[in-house]
Amino acid sequence: MLDVKPMSLSSRYSMLLPLVILALMSLLSMVFAITQGSVSLSFSAVWQALLGQGSTLNQTLVVELRLPRVMAGFATGGLLAVAGALMQILLRNPLADPYVLGISGGASVAALAAILLGIGGVFMSGMAFIGAVLSTLLVFGLSTRLGSTAPMRLLLTGVVIAAGWGALITLMLALAPPHKIPGMLYWLMGDLSYASTPWIAWLVLIPTCMVLMPLGRSLNVLARGPLQAAALGVNVKILERLVFLLASLLTAIAVTTAGSVGFVGLVIPHMLRMVLGNDQRLILPASALAGGCLVTLADTLARTVIAPEQLPVGVITALLGVPTFLYLLQRGRL
Repeated sequence: MLDVKPMSLSSRYSMLLPLVILALMSLLSMVFAITQGSVSLSFSAVWQALLGQGSTLNQTLVVELRLPRVMAGFATGGLLAVAGALMQILLRNPLADPYVLGISGGASVAALAAILLGIGGVFMSGMAFIGAVLSTLLVFGLSTRLGSTAPMRLLLTGVVIAAGWGALITLMLALAPPHKIPGMLYWLMGDLSYASTPWIAWLVLIPTCMVLMPLGRSLNVLARGPLQAAALGVNVKILERLVFLLASLLTAIAVTTAGSVGFVGLVIPHMLRMVLGNDQRLILPASALAGGCLVTLADTLARTVIAPEQLPVGVITALLGVPTFLYLLQRGRL
């Protein structure tokens, strides 16, 4: 049976310290993001606005415009990073990622279909979830041969599926009404401009992390292979299905919140493993915090680099993620 011996005090401390540091960095990144924009605000002005004090303009900037966007950006980054970490555990492949495997593309196609049909809110999230699950089933089903999934076959299948979703997106853009095309294009590049209701993303991210934390030891064993996990008493089928559904749900919510934002789920788990090791009890919550920091800071850069004009946050994450990915690949980390 799986060893369930409680962690020692020193182990808990070594695991808690990085999370505390990342939590502080997360708070600082969110505060910094709120202060920056076409109109810069001081920390004291932000604090007063949050308390309902100060000028009406500052309260509007902070409470109605910047705070919801920052909260949405942080939650999106956390969702994508945790989804990427889960996919890498499930497939035991360091290149697994919702963006690379086409899961994000499936969710994007379903979300764009919802936009064309005039569907929004929870129904749009539901359609994106269906698209993410469908894409994952296609990748798994087409890449499985004789009951096993070869890593290279899986990656090639994911690339082909992603290309197929890209073709469908192009077709939808070609058939879409002209007045909807600019918004759809900007959304596809990853856009937080209209993310005024980030609470759905937070209501998914926080419970998911709470569910995954007690499963960290089982996920550590699952990452070594299903046979070893089964030998140690882990119910592999149930755990794999749970990881599969959670990764799809996280991707779908992220896509409906901010559009297609790539490389977060690929790069963040790797960077953390290089520093913190490969204990999923630490990596998963750390991924949520670090992914949130990355997207928050990337969106801040997107809002300020050519202010008052704004760039899509997906462009910034790609510009940061591609060289990081190539560096990791060159160093033999992937």
